[in-house]
Amino acid sequence: MLEYVTDAGDPRLSDYTGLRDVELRKSLEAERGLFLAEGEKVIRRAIGAGYPIRSVLTTRRWLPTLADVLGDALVYVVSDEIMSGIAGFQVHRGALASMERLPLPSMDTLLKGGARRLLVLEDLVDHSNVGAIFRCAAALGVNGIILSPRCADPLYRRAVKVSMGAVFSIPYARMDDWFDGLTQLREAGFQTLALTPDQTVTPLDAAKLEDRVALLLGSEGDGLSSHWLQEADQAVCIPMSAAAMAAGVDSLNVVAAAAIACHGLMRAT
Repeated sequence: MLEYVTDAGDPRLSDYTGLRDVELRKSLEAERGLFLAEGEKVIRRAIGAGYPIRSVLTTRRWLPTLADVLGDALVYVVSDEIMSGIAGFQVHRGALASMERLPLPSMDTLLKGGARRLLVLEDLVDHSNVGAIFRCAAALGVNGIILSPRCADPLYRRAVKVSMGAVFSIPYARMDDWFDGLTQLREAGFQTLALTPDQTVTPLDAAKLEDRVALLLGSEGDGLSSHWLQEADQAVCIPMSAAAMAAGVDSLNVVAAAAIACHGLMRAT
């Protein structure tokens, strides 16, 4: 169903309000149980993953491209100028879609689902990093992701966009209890490996991987908390070259580290 809108302030577009205001969007999306998918490819992946459409915001020239997947969805059609004003930039991927969130599985449900390789993210607050890690995990055979209570929302617009929709293809859950979360992993039969830049610990490629492994990744600035480092079964690192260490380059950013580590977890699967 098409509705043509000529005013960016039209209340029908309220799901798309304040897209550049992170705190406003967090509040609005939590209150309404929605998230935004941006661009044709991501919208298609969200629909394919079973997320219901609340509405779509697009311009006239993109209607034919999306027609086969939108069905009888409510579609607001605006000018290029209004679209750019709402989005904050020219939307080159054609559309924004407001999607209904689905119930998030419990951590216990995810652990009992047969996964053998998990990532566990502790307090990553950058949505781009979370989205990029989901993309790495999906591409490299990780079966699921567990988020600490304070970790950024994978369905926030920036995370969805950076992941290219990978947040829809890999199961994830959020811990209820950060302090005892690793105990729950061990009780489910997972070996917990804490990734750290400390070059004195066992290299990841030399660690003996058990049948079920959960790799812990820490926050962008401080890395893993001392509590999780102590609670993990083993600390592991990604070896840095001697030349890099001599030049003062002693670690990788969390996305690069996640990509290398995910590839390392593929052995013995």
